[in-house]
Amino acid sequence: MHVVVANPQQLAAAVQAVERVVAAIDAACSRFRDDSELTCLQSGDGPHAGVVSPLLARALSTALRAAELTDGAVDPTVGGAVRTSGYDVDFDVLQPDGDALTLTVRPIPGWRSISLSPATRRLEIPEGVEIDLGATAKALAADDGAAAAQAATGGGVLVSLGGDVAVAGEAPLEGWHIQIAEDSRASITPEGETIAIRAGGVATSSTTVRRWRRGGVVLHHIIDPATGLPAGGPWRTVSVVAGTCVDANIAATAAIVRGASAASWLEAIGLPARLIDGDGVATRVGGWPAPVAQTS
Repeated sequence: MHVVVANPQQLAAAVQAVERVVAAIDAACSRFRDDSELTCLQSGDGPHAGVVSPLLARALSTALRAAELTDGAVDPTVGGAVRTSGYDVDFDVLQPDGDALTLTVRPIPGWRSISLSPATRRLEIPEGVEIDLGATAKALAADDGAAAAQAATGGGVLVSLGGDVAVAGEAPLEGWHIQIAEDSRASITPEGETIAIRAGGVATSSTTVRRWRRGGVVLHHIIDPATGLPAGGPWRTVSVVAGTCVDANIAATAAIVRGASAASWLEAIGLPARLIDGDGVATRVGGWPAPVAQTS
């Protein structure tokens, strides 16, 4: 997590506000915590039903909206497919290599198989369906964290959560400068491609960071709902700018899944994006600026 503020004196208050938001999202949505609300709801066999908290309901609504906007390319019912692909524990303790897995091409259950009542917050999950909110909950935490930090400080703030960036409040005079990288842990470098935004969010989805090997086969965390397997296609990394970090994340993830049609799709919906193919060649659409040549 990175928190940046326009006024350094407001940093401590901003960090505390963001940490509260992140902790609440984790407690509600994590599939790696035995005590999270989502894990408890899905424990045991058979169908599951119950009234969920306002926060989990909001996270679920965000995930269902993502599925509707992308025609199911970003779908919260990928939980079982992610798990059987080997991503069954927190990534920090996931073994980078292991024995071969037997993977079967099988479409995921699909977001329309679950039911969430906006009025009562009652959630119904059929038997055999596992929900994974990883595609959108982190971006939601970035948006909510930035909003909470701005409310706590009254000043401009940027929040970055592992590649999901949201800003709130008054931006610096030249905007918030954000260096785009495949790995959010990479160091800032003079030659790195950098953009500036004054509002909204930026998200990067990549198949190059959260990946592992099983039986010599490279797998990653972005699942194609049509096959239930890690997405193929030409793009290894997609970065998108949108009005919120959630919308940027939805578009970036959907682009990886859509594959060859992603660039034209992003152009059509008017979102600035940079797509990197398997050879490292960049395609920029929707007004994403060309990199500025460095001068000595």
